[in-house]
Amino acid sequence: MLAASSLTEVLGELVTAYTQTHRDVRLETVFGGSQEMAARLEDRDTGDVLITADETAMDQAAADLVGPRRVVAHNSMTIAVAPGNPRRIRGLSSLTRRGLRIAVAAESVPAGRYARQMLARANLTVRWSSEEINVRAVLDRVRTGEADAGLVYITDLRSAGIATSSVPIPAEQNVTAAYPASAVKDSAHPQDAADFVDWLTTPTARALFHKHGFVLPKTSQG
Repeated sequence: MLAASSLTEVLGELVTAYTQTHRDVRLETVFGGSQEMAARLEDRDTGDVLITADETAMDQAAADLVGPRRVVAHNSMTIAVAPGNPRRIRGLSSLTRRGLRIAVAAESVPAGRYARQMLARANLTVRWSSEEINVRAVLDRVRTGEADAGLVYITDLRSAGIATSSVPIPAEQNVTAAYPASAVKDSAHPQDAADFVDWLTTPTARALFHKHGFVLPKTSQG
């Protein structure tokens, strides 16, 4: 399974829950930037299921996917800062201040696209100091003190623990991130892949997504 890095913790629990009731199935997960995971399928890399953090990355791999695409979770963005918010960042507009070291994900990554959408909508020009390969790398910049602030998913803050705090982004300025999942066309285990994608919409899976701070999509999907 190839998955967006922002799903690291929740997929660990999802895999455990699934294999407890499907003991003949073995699941291994590779995490990274969504565009990187989609590109691996273009290179005919091994994979049975793809889960990305936006529809654009999933579209990139559309020719290598089969069966229904299911949105299994939603997310939104926040501003990660050091504990106690020493630079007194109050919102997106604070990120325009000179002297701040700002980390964002690269534009090719869903988190990078979402960050740029928010800033464009707010008509703000931010000069970031680093562009990272995935959203967890953005969080690491803040956690290690290499950046004063970074735009990450709300769910990422749980993995940082006390090493990072956050400044909320109001709903009217925020985005809704969608996590689509699909089986891979050339999977060596096509039925297992399709079954797992379907299972990600079950009450058990939805409860785990909710536990990790994700917003649940409506249950009626084609």
